[in-house]
Amino acid sequence: MTEWPEVAELVPHASPMLLLQRLVECGDDYVECEVQVRSDGLFDIDGRVPAWLGIEYMAQTVAAFSGLQAHRVREPIELGFLLGSRRFVTNVQDFVCGEILRVTAKRLVHGKSGMGAFECKVQGEHVKQTATLSVYKPADITSYI
Repeated sequence: MTEWPEVAELVPHASPMLLLQRLVECGDDYVECEVQVRSDGLFDIDGRVPAWLGIEYMAQTVAAFSGLQAHRVREPIELGFLLGSRRFVTNVQDFVCGEILRVTAKRLVHGKSGMGAFECKVQGEHVKQTATLSVYKPADITSYI
């Protein structure tokens, strides 16, 4: 089994907004992460989390991909921006707290300008979500913060 850095080392989010638990698998153009749906009061209501949170799970998985690419070449982890999602399809209205989900992001496009697109999926025992995320990672983040 291959060992990768902890997700917290790859995604520029702090608790409680870091929602991913671990990196499961990765390749040159994809990454797969695991999420355990949390019941910490941040998003849950009566033991359930709204299905739209799947977009954030996808976005953080894209961030893990970007962080892993930087880690491999020993560059710092940088912020990126979720510009939008297209064709978000879900078969559920919410997730059950405690449920384990697999989230994949496959790079479709990566431009030198920092623009990119990823085909993403969230899957669980009864969950199937898909979307295409558009992202942007500027060369100089300091001009945006």
